Parts: sequence; C-alpha cells; structure tokens
Amino acid sequence: MTSKQRAYLKSLAMTMDPIFQIGKSSVTPELTTAISEVLEARELIKISILNNCDEDAKSIAETIAGRTKSQIVQIIGKKIVIYKPAKDEKKRKIILPRV
Repeated sequence: MTSKQRAYLKSLAMTMDPIFQIGKSSVTPELTTAISEVLEARELIKISILNNCDEDAKSIAETIAGRTKSQIVQIIGKKIVIYKPAKDEKKRKIILPRV
C-alpha cells in the first residue's frame, strides 16, 4: 500500500465510528472471525480498545492483521483502522487511487 492510498483510507476512516471494542479478554478467536466477516462486507473498519485491556494497540493491531490477512491503515491512541479489499472485485466498495 502506498502512502497516497493510506492517506485516502485515513480520510475515509475519519468519519467512521468504531465497530468493535476490545476489552480485557483481548483478541479471541470468535472476535477474529467476526472481524474477518465484517472486513469482507465493509473492507475498512475502525476498532476501539477499552481501558481495561492490558495489551497495547500496536500488538493488538498486528495480531488482528495477521489473523485476518488485512492491512493496518493507522493506529491513533486506542483506535485501530484496518483495511482488507473484498475477494470479489465486483463487490469492492473502496477503490484505491492508482499509483
């Protein structure tokens, strides 16, 4: 992903509300499955990390990205933005700018 594409995704994510909240149980297999399903439908999601979570945002983002085969767009404080294009090109909602 280029910096121009990342900037475009950040601008889209600015107005989004977090879909998932991660608490003290951290990243469970059930949460990973749910995130994967939502990523397929929406492509770009925002996740919020609650104060009672012991892990830092970077390690959580890397775990989620690794398990869902997605890309981390940005991490700001306790908010994570993740992107994964839809498998079917006809269902893609977000068209990234060309390089």
